[in-house]
Amino acid sequence: MLEVLKLQVRYILSIDQGTTGTTVLILDSTGNIISRAYREFTQYYPAPGWVEHDPQEIWAVTLSTATQAILQANITSRDIYAIGITNQRETSLLWDRHTGLPVSNAIVWQCRRTTDLCEQMKKAGMESIIRHKTGLVIDAYFSATKVAWILENIPDARSRAEQGELIFGTIDTWLLWKLTGGKIHVTDCSNASRTMLYNIHELKWDKDILNYFDIPESVLPVVRTSSEIYGYTDPDLLGTEIPIAGMAGDQQAALFGQTCFDVGAAKNTYGTGCFLLLNTGSQAVESQHGLLTTIAWNVNGQINYALEGSVFIAGAAIQWLRDELGIIKSSAESEILAASLASNEGVYLVPAFTGMGAPHWNMHARGTITGLTRGSNRAHFARAALESIAYQTYDVLQAMTGDAGISLKVLNVDGGASANNFLMQFQSDILNVEVDRPVITDSTAVGAAYLAGLGSGFWQHPDQLRTMRKLDRCFSPLISESEREERLQGWQKAVNCTLTQHK
Repeated sequence: MLEVLKLQVRYILSIDQGTTGTTVLILDSTGNIISRAYREFTQYYPAPGWVEHDPQEIWAVTLSTATQAILQANITSRDIYAIGITNQRETSLLWDRHTGLPVSNAIVWQCRRTTDLCEQMKKAGMESIIRHKTGLVIDAYFSATKVAWILENIPDARSRAEQGELIFGTIDTWLLWKLTGGKIHVTDCSNASRTMLYNIHELKWDKDILNYFDIPESVLPVVRTSSEIYGYTDPDLLGTEIPIAGMAGDQQAALFGQTCFDVGAAKNTYGTGCFLLLNTGSQAVESQHGLLTTIAWNVNGQINYALEGSVFIAGAAIQWLRDELGIIKSSAESEILAASLASNEGVYLVPAFTGMGAPHWNMHARGTITGLTRGSNRAHFARAALESIAYQTYDVLQAMTGDAGISLKVLNVDGGASANNFLMQFQSDILNVEVDRPVITDSTAVGAAYLAGLGSGFWQHPDQLRTMRKLDRCFSPLISESEREERLQGWQKAVNCTLTQHK
């Protein structure tokens, strides 16, 4: 009697370690999600403007969420072909290379504790050096000043680092190190390009910048491509060895997940922050309008660069309404409240809770709300918060167009807040371009899966990935040019109020 052999169906597991929680997706060979798990973790605010995460909690949440996703999919770890990692960028930590214990909480990308150090850098004439070598602006946002702060302020950190006991990583490096049982200390070029320590033209850690910060090069991870096998999971963690074959910072991964492989393709991710990226191909365009030049990815030895505009507070403004003000009980309620008004009635929110990103880059700015009257209510706050996300995106896109000389026709969108139909329609109205939302809005996690699939041979060519992207809805502009201009003028006045008060 002949036995019928059943072919093993294999999957890609993608870890998206974000600012407020960890998402794990499991995708099949056609790009469909067969399982999704999510868990939040604790946010720490030890002082005004300071934000921290517990690295051990991040690791525990990540491992448990991955296990949950596998169980929900009704598969085993042996069915996982490869793992991809994407992460909140710039968030920084140092840990003991022998014990694996962090020397402190991780300093989150949002944290402003190193603002004074950034001001010292500017006075020392470092701005043009940083811009030219790293593509970045001097800001507390990036990893370099966070590492310097840890070395100077955590007892024995500097001496231990100089003796080779400590190693540094952004969250991708931390998770890879933990998943491989402490065997692999590696980052990819997209994450390295966000540290303010990496020369994006020479593709190496910059010794001059390291010397300025007095950071020992021995603490830094090896920089690899975004799509290759870095190592294998410790079999004690998930039950078997699985190759880890893709890594990229969250916004670069989202650009890849949206299949924005061509020069001029752009996406905006609506998460805790808001991030607009434009693929500039092999050319590293130096911005004249406060944008960042960053490495998008390195796949098959080919570097792709991008222009990026970062909005610090996007979905976090909605969380603020929910958690701090108690105006809404869920994020979805903000859409209902906003749509209940015919207009914002002159109420604008500039959510500069942790300073302002591109194109203003004002580290001292703080949130402002203008236009309040006795009749203003929670609907006005909800609408102003949602509209602020679209207005900030407009500011970034204007700067991007000026740098790259590209007039955008379509904006690809993803992230949690892209599910908000009010926001997406308002975004299209304000930008005067088509806004395309895919069926799968977890583009960040999808991008990490795509990179891992290519790096492990699960998929053979990026063209395969284009065919897997499906469109959910297209939003087209509905308002007149005069109405658009009136709304933008109101926004600009509100921004000017914020910048005037916080020079």
